[in-house]
Amino acid sequence: MKPGVSRQTQNNASTQKLLVLWVALAACVVLTSTTSGQQQPSVIEKATKGAGDSQQPGIPSGETEKRPETQITSRDKKKSDKKSSWIVAPLPISSPAVGTGIVPVLGYIFPFSKNDTVSPPSVIGMAGLVTNNGSRSFGAYSDLFMKEDTFRITAVYARGNLNYDLYGIGLIAGNEGRKLPLKQTGQVFRGELLRRVAWGFFLGARFWTGSSEILRNGTSDASYIPPDIGLQTELRALGLRVNRDTTPNRFYPTRGMSLNFTSDFFSQDLGSKYSFQAYRFTFNKYGSLSKKQVLAYNLFVCGTGGKPPFYGNCIYGTNNELRGYTAGRYLDRYMYATQLEYRLTLPKRFGVVAFAGIGEVLPGGSQLLRIREILPGGGAGARFQLSKPYGVNLRADVARGKDTWTWSMGVGEAF
Repeated sequence: MKPGVSRQTQNNASTQKLLVLWVALAACVVLTSTTSGQQQPSVIEKATKGAGDSQQPGIPSGETEKRPETQITSRDKKKSDKKSSWIVAPLPISSPAVGTGIVPVLGYIFPFSKNDTVSPPSVIGMAGLVTNNGSRSFGAYSDLFMKEDTFRITAVYARGNLNYDLYGIGLIAGNEGRKLPLKQTGQVFRGELLRRVAWGFFLGARFWTGSSEILRNGTSDASYIPPDIGLQTELRALGLRVNRDTTPNRFYPTRGMSLNFTSDFFSQDLGSKYSFQAYRFTFNKYGSLSKKQVLAYNLFVCGTGGKPPFYGNCIYGTNNELRGYTAGRYLDRYMYATQLEYRLTLPKRFGVVAFAGIGEVLPGGSQLLRIREILPGGGAGARFQLSKPYGVNLRADVARGKDTWTWSMGVGEAF
């Protein structure tokens, strides 16, 4: 969920973070900053990734730019002297996963220390979810950058209930389209502490804890009934994260790259009902074609080991890997997705984008490297700049996947 409030209308759930639909809420809460992620989108985790080439602080996130003091101009100092900025966005949502409703988002972007001109701006925020299918959720997020970008602390909390459909495990189940209506209630907390080590890399530990209960929410002819139904489940994990970000402005990257790898180890020894491992890798690359044009590339790879609950698998269509898919329709042990997006800044704070990508879900074992069926996606969107000081964009995208069209809104770029 790094700032990141991205609210994918098609999912309303994020699984980059293992409690699938819970983390997505956290990501929505988080204004999205790649993730960041990532971040692990989120919402502030992703909103912190959103928008404005002209608002660069002049210091790359995660990699301090070394310049002789004599070369630092008055313009550089002015750009580094950032002030706080509020982000308010009542986002409408119309999702095949969780229905029609609203996602109110409130975010606050600020320098953690006025005397620190090196650290990227910190973000705190909260978001809610109310839809006509009975889903009700709330989340809060913080992403703090301290001590001249030596330490980074992230925390996210989400609580509520989500009503959604499960199609089963694997590509065949997704293609059949048989829905099992479910109601999932619970809460989840994730905390991280990262420290800069060398060559612009950050390394640190993370902790997950949460509880969940899943019930059937109607009749269905689905062939797959998960064993988790009716059980009160506790999940707890310790993990690691490696991050490197060379973009000048994480709110709207115009050049540079960001790399993020997380590994989470859920264990019964920690009090978790299930013992399994979750691995996520994200790579983003940005390049400016001109002053107002940016080409952005994204690669996401997911893997799961052990014996996870169904929502601990890799879930296609969440966290903006590929827009155009209903969260929960395609999920399996392994997954990859890659996409390319063209971004054009227009006058009067407006902008437009076009994007396309492909991906796949895989069961693992002997079929891990076998191409089964490519899942394509593509579409276009509009942007409106919510914050001039930081260049955070309001995002609205229309996308077409293999089976359906989706419409999504969020704060910050998709990646």
